[in-house]
Amino acid sequence: MKKVAVVTGANRGLGFETCRQLAKQGIQVILTSRDEAKGKAAAEQLQAEGLDVIFHPLDVTSPDSIEHLAQFIRNEFGRLDILVNNAGIALDFVFGPDGSIFNTKIETLQKTIETNTYAPLLLCQALVPLMKANNYGRIVNVSSGAGQLDDMQTGYPAYRISKTALNAVTRLIANELKDTNILVNVLCPGWVRTDMGGPNAPRSLEEGVDTIVWLATLPDDGPTSQFFRDRKPISW
Repeated sequence: MKKVAVVTGANRGLGFETCRQLAKQGIQVILTSRDEAKGKAAAEQLQAEGLDVIFHPLDVTSPDSIEHLAQFIRNEFGRLDILVNNAGIALDFVFGPDGSIFNTKIETLQKTIETNTYAPLLLCQALVPLMKANNYGRIVNVSSGAGQLDDMQTGYPAYRISKTALNAVTRLIANELKDTNILVNVLCPGWVRTDMGGPNAPRSLEEGVDTIVWLATLPDDGPTSQFFRDRKPISW
């Protein structure tokens, strides 16, 4: 039986390439995005490559949308093996005075945390039962070195805080699932050439998703509750 994977924020960039690489390993991939037209086009592109990818709309900030996805998976597959929480936003990628924590608008912080932190938590709450049913799961949360506490600098505070909080969510979920075969990890993909990373970023999409795909397909004795970059643990 094919493994089933969900990837969020997958109509472009890291999410799209993650879908491609997982599907190339024979995994049934559910490509999700908020923009239905772009999501369908992305799935059709991968289908044209002969890959087993389907589209399902998902607004990660909407509990109703998340529940609709969970119901779809229950009805169509009855299981979920892999969840890649990739969807994320960066609203305050600025430096200088505008990037100061003292000038951060609470509205910016709230909106960023809603997508980058609350959404992965809500998705885990909705979808982990589908993993528990088969005692198998791989949860991969896409974070950033910007959220590392031991390297916390100035600039884009809302983004940094949201990723630090995501790291905490990862540890909490992993701890509660430590006696199961559901492995939960978080990673920094590095500075990748995406719409968010820009054209001058040093890393290709393939390099950026390598650790995501590795964590999504870990063996049963693989690591859990760790933070990775380039398949190597890094500090929180």
